[in-house]
Amino acid sequence: MKSRMQSEKAGTSYDAIVVGGGFHGCSTALHLAKKGLSVLVIEKNAVGRHASGVNAGGVRQLMRDVAEIPLSMAAMDRWFDLESLLGPELAQSCHFIGDVGQIGVAGDSSEMAWCEKRVNELRGLGYDFEELLSRNDIRKLLPNVSELCVGGVISRRDGHANPARTTRAFRLRAEQLGAMFEEGIGATGLQQSGNRWVVETSAGPRHAQVVVNCGGAWANEFARYAGDELPLEPVGLTLMVTARLPKFLDAVVVGIDRTLSFKQTESGTVVIGGGVPAIVDMPNETAETVADRMVESATTVLDFFPQLRNATIVRTWAGLEAVTPDLIPTIGPSEAAAGVWHAFGFSGHGFQLGPIVGSVLADLIVDGKSALSIDAFSPNRFTSGAPVFAGHSH
Repeated sequence: MKSRMQSEKAGTSYDAIVVGGGFHGCSTALHLAKKGLSVLVIEKNAVGRHASGVNAGGVRQLMRDVAEIPLSMAAMDRWFDLESLLGPELAQSCHFIGDVGQIGVAGDSSEMAWCEKRVNELRGLGYDFEELLSRNDIRKLLPNVSELCVGGVISRRDGHANPARTTRAFRLRAEQLGAMFEEGIGATGLQQSGNRWVVETSAGPRHAQVVVNCGGAWANEFARYAGDELPLEPVGLTLMVTARLPKFLDAVVVGIDRTLSFKQTESGTVVIGGGVPAIVDMPNETAETVADRMVESATTVLDFFPQLRNATIVRTWAGLEAVTPDLIPTIGPSEAAAGVWHAFGFSGHGFQLGPIVGSVLADLIVDGKSALSIDAFSPNRFTSGAPVFAGHSH
């Protein structure tokens, strides 16, 4: 595809329109613009407003679904080379810290057995980035961990970044490359016009040859405009943050079968997650945290790190996210509409994949091929009878 502008209406026609201004939308826009396409991103709220701006910022290969591992490994290379993609200043603004490791802590023998099975399974597939940790190993890495911890598993290259700043950096780089962003503009329909598409919006029609649906928790609504019925469950995942504490932790710590995910930021605050659900209000685009539900997550943190008993929680929040039935994303071309692509349903673990998913989509859209396969994420995996939603798992 060659970059060109048609003149249905000046300023409303592009080579590609990305619907949704989250991290994946910004990354897709950046990579399409980098290939010379004229790109418009439409976002019905503000860029990074939902999951992309308020997630825990985990940059992890640890405990991913096997289908995601090739993408995740390629994404990790991109994280360590953000400067090439964004330039020095924007790369630095992401506050990416790698090589601190993400550690899954096992609290009993059954969780430890899962760790052993998992590491052996990955070895059998040729992956060696996850390592088993004994009780002694883990105490060298986490000196403050309680006796409850009997061992675990680590991915040493993993780390974390600031999600809101990272999404903003990708947006700014996309704009430097010529991409346009319209905020407060919602997509209300999709019509074909010859070999091009008309995206109907609350501010009038926008025209493009290619449309990419990065609509997050609302992506199934846009998919329906294209003729695709794709399963999605909106969830709000709760996070809380403590007041500043003396430095005690470099790694990111997650649970094996427990609602635990936490890290200490550069400023000393501790961000605690773990997938505790909030109350979702889709019409008002909000998610309300529930104190009673956060008790489990807080209790698990104290079980492993009793020193946090007197830490003060200063804020709680939740971002709206799309979860698929099999807990891996939907990425690929529409079955019903040529020129429409989907990238959503990252199920609470899409942040680390952002830099590579946008790149792969741009390669497929512009060049018709990619070095990385996305077959496992094809939207058509759901069309032979939608599966029942599974519970959250590893």
